[in-house]
Amino acid sequence: MNRVVVITGGGTGVGAACARRLAAQGDRVFIIGRRREPLRLLAEEIGAVALVGDASSGESWNTTLLPAILRQGGRIDCLIGCAGGMGVGRITDTSDAQWQGALDSNLNSAFASARACLPELVKTGGNLLFVASIASLAAGPEVCGYVTAKHALIGLMRSIARDYGPLGVRANAVCPGWVTTPMADEEMQPLMDAHQISLAQAYRMVCRDVPLRRPASAEEIAGICRFLCSAEASIITGAALVADGGSTIVDVPTLAFTSL
Repeated sequence: MNRVVVITGGGTGVGAACARRLAAQGDRVFIIGRRREPLRLLAEEIGAVALVGDASSGESWNTTLLPAILRQGGRIDCLIGCAGGMGVGRITDTSDAQWQGALDSNLNSAFASARACLPELVKTGGNLLFVASIASLAAGPEVCGYVTAKHALIGLMRSIARDYGPLGVRANAVCPGWVTTPMADEEMQPLMDAHQISLAQAYRMVCRDVPLRRPASAEEIAGICRFLCSAEASIITGAALVADGGSTIVDVPTLAFTSL
């Protein structure tokens, strides 16, 4: 039997790349998101099932999303949590609504998805994967909500791995650096405006101190996700796999010496 894979944030970016890759290998893919049109287009392209809903809402999972998945798929073998975004600003510039939005997008979506799907994953001996970020490991400037939620996401993954490993479920996270997605393209806009440069030049600027000197593609991250969710990774659980071109290995205080 082909696996049943559930992907939140599945309409664009890394989520869409994961959906394409897994559908191509024969998995039955359910993509979840809040925007109907990207989901519809991708579902038609790859033969996935599109479900419009809020992945951070326990009520949506209980009343709509989970029943639809089990009715049409009959089981859940893998959950990939790609929903994320929001959380820009320093703490003193962050309103209650912005803070809650950051938590909902990056952390509560993973929590509600995992809570809903774990009973089914226990039945199938399945696994879950959260798409985190190098912001789960270090703080960027003026992204307090995003950094906090992504750090907490690693804790959630480890807690699940610890509690559900004895029941046969694996839980992992992948931590990308810059990835060329629509969301990251928008983040390049201030650099493009300030320096009057192209999108490609902006990506080169943010990657100038990255050892590989480039961002990842969504397809590269999807390949890592495919591996971590496969039988080839059967002994891996509780891991936060960094996929950042070497960003997080750079010794920042020595950067001044690179121009000598």
